[in-house]
Amino acid sequence: MGNYPTGVTVVTTTDENGVPLGLTVNSFASVSLDPTLILWSIDKRVSTYDIFTNADKFAVHVLAGDQGDICALFASKGTDRFGNCEWEMSDNNLPILKGTAGVLHCKTHKTIEAGDHTILIGEVVEIENYSKPPLLYHNRKFGNIPDEFYK
Repeated sequence: MGNYPTGVTVVTTTDENGVPLGLTVNSFASVSLDPTLILWSIDKRVSTYDIFTNADKFAVHVLAGDQGDICALFASKGTDRFGNCEWEMSDNNLPILKGTAGVLHCKTHKTIEAGDHTILIGEVVEIENYSKPPLLYHNRKFGNIPDEFYK
């Protein structure tokens, strides 16, 4: 699967005490337009697995082409992720990263067990589009969409 190019997202939520949590996710896809549904999957071994799978809402951030450092930050363990990036709490009470290509605010629609992962389906309740080229990931490297494909 490492030879398949993907976009890169960071999914965020809060725990029961309002503490922001987030992780890098490249298993992101559109599911439905009516209603607008998206999906992503989480490894059952992730320390925040229970929080994400029990959360009633989450935000999916489509990282911008210049945010490889944010991707690496939210993929690393033992790091103060939110202390090392710019973010704010949204009106939906979700931690929102700054500088992204876009953000999808979602309410959890359904979870599906799938092997060693769980698929989370979210209903999109708000979309922020900043019209920036997204970050691409392929073969353990980050890159940008060539201009002729984006414009």
